[in-house]
Amino acid sequence: MCPNQPRSSPSSTKPRSYSTRLDILVNSAGVTDTKLPSIANTSLEDFDRIFRGTFLCCKEAANRLKHGGGGCIILVPSSLVSSLKPGTAACTVSKAAVETMTKILAKDELKGTGITANCIAPGPIATEMFFAGRNEEYVKRVINDCPLGRLKETKDVALVVGFLATDASKWINGQVVRVSGGYI
Repeated sequence: MCPNQPRSSPSSTKPRSYSTRLDILVNSAGVTDTKLPSIANTSLEDFDRIFRGTFLCCKEAANRLKHGGGGCIILVPSSLVSSLKPGTAACTVSKAAVETMTKILAKDELKGTGITANCIAPGPIATEMFFAGRNEEYVKRVINDCPLGRLKETKDVALVVGFLATDASKWINGQVVRVSGGYI
């Protein structure tokens, strides 16, 4: 659903038509890249790689949801914005951009449409990506830093995504829900 290019040329005056209905966008894309530790050493191409997909998905979803009469956008950046961990500058900046984009969509661009936009910012999750290249000492330290005493599992985050995708959450809009178990 997230194109790399617009479907029609910018000079086209013909309105877009959508062949499939969209009700919910959940964008959960992550990278762990140790070559992106600082802003000064991150190329524009690398930054583009870690932010562009989310931007394009939101752009497309906002247009489709408006034409479909409502729905929700749920973005899953990370807890890096609140934790500001050393060696994660470029990724943290991209996640801050996702959080800000969510608030702009909710407060301004989707105002009055019945579409909600929210973020879920999880802390460390027990996935292959988290464990890749990390030693046991590091993993134990992360677990120790979490007040709940464990790494969260994907199902812990999925439950919150599921809630935000229901009508029960229709008054939650423009929020960053930190599903971190207290990990900051």
